[in-house]
Amino acid sequence: MTTGTALIAGASGIVGNNLARHLVAQGWRVLGLARRPVALEGVTPVAADLTDPAALAAALAEHRPTHVFITTWMRQATEAENCAVNGAMVRNLLDALGHAPLEHVALVTGLKHYLGPFEAYGQGSLPQTPFREDQARLPIANFYYVQEDAVFAAAERRGFSWSVHRPHTIVGFALGNAMNMGVTLAAYATLCRETGRPFLFPGSPQQWNGLTDVTDARLLAQHLAWAATTPAARDHAFNVVNGDVFRWSWMWGQIAAWFGLEPAPYPGEASPLEAQMADDGPLWTGIARREGLVEPDLGRLASAWHTDADLGRPIEVVTDMGRSRRLGFTAYQPSDDSFFDLFARLRAERVIP
Repeated sequence: MTTGTALIAGASGIVGNNLARHLVAQGWRVLGLARRPVALEGVTPVAADLTDPAALAAALAEHRPTHVFITTWMRQATEAENCAVNGAMVRNLLDALGHAPLEHVALVTGLKHYLGPFEAYGQGSLPQTPFREDQARLPIANFYYVQEDAVFAAAERRGFSWSVHRPHTIVGFALGNAMNMGVTLAAYATLCRETGRPFLFPGSPQQWNGLTDVTDARLLAQHLAWAATTPAARDHAFNVVNGDVFRWSWMWGQIAAWFGLEPAPYPGEASPLEAQMADDGPLWTGIARREGLVEPDLGRLASAWHTDADLGRPIEVVTDMGRSRRLGFTAYQPSDDSFFDLFARLRAERVIP
């Protein structure tokens, strides 16, 4: 694999930190940009705010990356604000790297490209599943589209190649992340075991009964590196999932068994985690102190709102990987092992008891 100097915007997040570890292992020089960088072996931290053009330019003035991986976003109150803020973040970053010999820019978005933004999530006329990369954009404001257009415009001006990566729900290790179903479910299972509450699937009947897939953060890291260094993959958008499908009616039992729980019978309707876990902060703090856990703040571990959004969708969601397969990306990850590997690491690092 060809290597270079990679700048990862969002290196402390679930995508960025897994990507950083993968690139370091492959021999890349890695710059990890974040507002509050975390220590990652082999990664040079760059503290910068993508919403502050002047400070960002100063922070990057001495760095000359060949490859940029944009793995971060900032949630706003409305989609109009999401478009304005997240589009500006991409433009600010690429403008601040006007001096750099950029060869490739990769942007990580997701299936809201097909499902619509949070304000209209899973509503209206949606494309048929499995989602395919050549399906038209929805006729609605979506900050993913704004980010894409910012990358496309800069690529046309400056001559670098690009790739867009659209994972499904990402399963992987990260703390304090706004989109982290795996850690949220681990915290929920721990609370159910502690209190004897039923381990109740929180989502919709369609998600319980229908087919779905997920994306392991480690596989996404492989995919990002592959697209950045494979000529045939340049200037393409890609769906990225593990390569298997499952039903939550099966996976819920697998997760329950890992934690030594019995899965509760599905009640036929959603039971959102945001309500179930609303008052669990003090309980988690007590568990953390008793068990010597590293994070006593449940709010930094669990993203109940985002897990509810994914598991509450009123439609079946599966994703086509045909474009990647045709171009040579053949990596595969069993989804049950994605969860089990994550849970084992969370336990080993004293995040859960």
